[in-house]
Amino acid sequence: MEPVERHVLEPDASFDGGDLDCGNGLLLLIRQHMDPLERGGLLEFRSTEISVEADFPAWCRMTGNELVSWTKHGKERSFLVCKGALADRREHQALARSHTALGLEVVPVTIPSTLPAPAPAPHIPALAVMGVGSWPRPRWMLQAIHDHIEGRLSDADFRATADDATRLAVQSQLRAGVDVVTDGEQRRDNYASFVGGRLDNCRLIPLTDLLPLVDHPEEFEREMQSLDVPAAEVRHPAVFGPLGRREPLAREELEIVRAITDRPVKIALPGPYLLTRMMWMECITDRAYRSREHLAGDVVRVLREEIHDSWPRASRWSSSTSPCSPRWCSPAPRTRAASCAVR
Repeated sequence: MEPVERHVLEPDASFDGGDLDCGNGLLLLIRQHMDPLERGGLLEFRSTEISVEADFPAWCRMTGNELVSWTKHGKERSFLVCKGALADRREHQALARSHTALGLEVVPVTIPSTLPAPAPAPHIPALAVMGVGSWPRPRWMLQAIHDHIEGRLSDADFRATADDATRLAVQSQLRAGVDVVTDGEQRRDNYASFVGGRLDNCRLIPLTDLLPLVDHPEEFEREMQSLDVPAAEVRHPAVFGPLGRREPLAREELEIVRAITDRPVKIALPGPYLLTRMMWMECITDRAYRSREHLAGDVVRVLREEIHDSWPRASRWSSSTSPCSPRWCSPAPRTRAASCAVR
């Protein structure tokens, strides 16, 4: 690497190494100043020892730290080194920008050490009649969901409205003589994305807010313009930190139905495959998780916590479904299989 006139990037820390060489204490000083830095941090040090020109780049290659640039003015040399790879710094800055732009703040996640044992599933007669989970919603319920998301309807008012819609849905099922009833998913804005608004470090974000963060804004904008509904009204779950489950996902749905009928209750949960595909966003989630597989592991964990914690009683039945899962990869190369539902 040839010397430059000046460093383009500003260091996070710096010190003067004087005439020390790499074998006479300079590397120790470098370590002392570099260790407190986060990965991607920049350290600048000055040296008048000529042997450092050859020895320090070799040390960087051996230790996996990246020499960003160096300058030489007379006898004094200045070296700018990154702790780890410079790409780590860019990734950290991109994460900070995305969190700042969207007002996201990562909160600590608590993982329970033990889970309650699930109760046995209630007896369901052969050829039992039940709904898939959803039920048509009144227009006023749809408006309430929209107003609640926009902050124009309080939690208490939304809950009262959703309870009324749920009573109508359950009563319709009872009149039809179904064996297993559902709440009709009346309070969910979407079968799966409602989970995103209830998990730690996951938020429902309007698609228009993602425009500054994507790699190809023009292409993304064209896709938004082709939607059937305005992009500002479409909210997508965005994971920006480790997933956690601080509150139940669907216990409220279960409790309201229990208060209406003593028949077996079915609560549908989106499956981990569907949630993982929906929550993974290249411009945000890849800053928090190394891969979709790592995200899927935490999705499975929070769903397991929900099932164990929210259904430890008898006469409850839950299903986990991934409708319209368009693909999954086969171990064989260049093959693909389709699946309509996983239960």
